[in-house]
Amino acid sequence: QVQLVESGGGLVQTGGSLRLSCAASGRIFSINAMGWYRQAPGQQRELVATITSGSGTNYADSVKGRFTISGDNAKNTVYLQLNSLKPEDTAVYYCNIKTWTTAYWGQGTQVTVSS
Repeated sequence: QVQLVESGGGLVQTGGSLRLSCAASGRIFSINAMGWYRQAPGQQRELVATITSGSGTNYADSVKGRFTISGDNAKNTVYLQLNSLKPEDTAVYYCNIKTWTTAYWGQGTQVTVSS
């Protein structure tokens, strides 16, 4: 069973930056899209950013201009650069890789932004 492993989370001050990484433990074929989601305490999981196999990107309005998603389908890796972080960005961030038949999820990495 392929697993996604995230890294790069941590504690940062307001205005700081982090870079999240996600790598698959095995090969995933026919990827449609890769993305990042987040879930804050007491909140539903929400989409942060996605990137398609054709490199099209989509961002939540709350992160546009601050976060950048990138990925490498061949290497089954996806990244999220987080800049100008705000306390409201505090959440567990999950990576996701989708094929036509399967959605893979990582275990999550905590991002905490202090004011």
